[in-house]
Amino acid sequence: MNFKSFNLHPYIESGIRELGYTAPTPIQIQAIPSILQNRDVMGQAQTGTGKTAAFVLPILQRLMDGQRKHIRVLIMAPTRELAEQIHEAIGQLGRYTKLKSVTIYGGINQYTQASKLRKGVDIVVACPGRLIDLMDKGVIDLRHIEVLVLDEADRMFDMGFLPDIRNILKRLPVKRQTLLFSATMPNDVRDLAESILFNPVNIQIGDAVPVSTVSHAIYPVDQHLKTSLLMKILDCTDMASVLVFTRTKDRAARLAKQMKRSGFLVTSLQGDLPQNKRQEALNGFRNGKYQILVATDIAARGIDVSKISHVINYDMPDTVDAYTHRIGRTGRAERTGDAFTFVTRPDRAFVWTIENVLGEKLERRILANFDYTIPAPESSKRSSRLRRIGKRPCPKKDSKKTGEQHACHFSRSSRLSSGVKRGRKDLSHFPYPDSSSQMKSCRSRSMR
Repeated sequence: MNFKSFNLHPYIESGIRELGYTAPTPIQIQAIPSILQNRDVMGQAQTGTGKTAAFVLPILQRLMDGQRKHIRVLIMAPTRELAEQIHEAIGQLGRYTKLKSVTIYGGINQYTQASKLRKGVDIVVACPGRLIDLMDKGVIDLRHIEVLVLDEADRMFDMGFLPDIRNILKRLPVKRQTLLFSATMPNDVRDLAESILFNPVNIQIGDAVPVSTVSHAIYPVDQHLKTSLLMKILDCTDMASVLVFTRTKDRAARLAKQMKRSGFLVTSLQGDLPQNKRQEALNGFRNGKYQILVATDIAARGIDVSKISHVINYDMPDTVDAYTHRIGRTGRAERTGDAFTFVTRPDRAFVWTIENVLGEKLERRILANFDYTIPAPESSKRSSRLRRIGKRPCPKKDSKKTGEQHACHFSRSSRLSSGVKRGRKDLSHFPYPDSSSQMKSCRSRSMR
């Protein structure tokens, strides 16, 4: 099947050819015909499956007919990065159509956005907060909306946008086409879908598990050794570009600064950065100025960089859904990718939760030529003791060690053999390195 089977306008087909698209993805095959038929759609698909084009292409087709004096399409996204990604897709796919879109989100001067709206646009791609501000001030008129898209609905719920979404929905025309897309379908998202979608077409591409083109591995490590281990892995692994996830904004900024001092081509993306700095970091990562991007979950939402070779979870995510979203940033568009996760002792139980969802054991790896015996600084030990006051103590370390040391080579052709010990719910079988393990030499640096 090819895109010609959708009978899209020649101008839209020209945009598709210019981007080098050949065959539609499964989500596009299922969603585009239904959207062209003016049906409401509830779609579940992971990142990297071609979801954005699945709704942008039929929307462009619809807008080729009719007046161009009003805002006819509203697309809502949870983060400014995702809004910009969608806006960019509209510009690329619709480059020959003369259709115009604008992004609306906080962090930049709203008068600039208002000026663009006054010039006339067909599509608004917005984050809920700034959109409500402009609606309250009478700057934006949504009375003529024909199509509403809620993209990454599950993340909008996670970020607390449900009240804003309901506020916006009350101000839109009741008669409209509504499209809702989400990587996962928790009950809250399903309840919203049932209340705003009319006789929808339900589309589900794959299960709520990471894409199959991603290979997973975990690295047991103590908290104070994470940064050293990360740099060591980057030193001796062939990587095109790397996305590193941290749990907090402060840690993302500090880690990137520390890595930069060590000579890595790195930048960070986190919520405290002004919009121009965020865009600069993202553009630099896309064009290869930076090979490593350190980011938080919220900041990285919507990052669409097709050539990310590795995702590294410096900090374990809070939920399985978050794990899915993170590693969905690699292995995109039928490319292969690798996901490495650093696991401390308190994280071990959550590993088994991820394994249950994946339906397989994650490969345990211990890096050769890395000293796992370095003790934690005294200040780190004191803070660790303070955090444990009033909480259940950590399991005692079993004296029996498992796991094997392997050379620092991680290409797909050299996966560890089946003889590597696998983790079990008996904590003693979760391998942690010890000083008696043999070390092998590491390959030369490839990321500085």
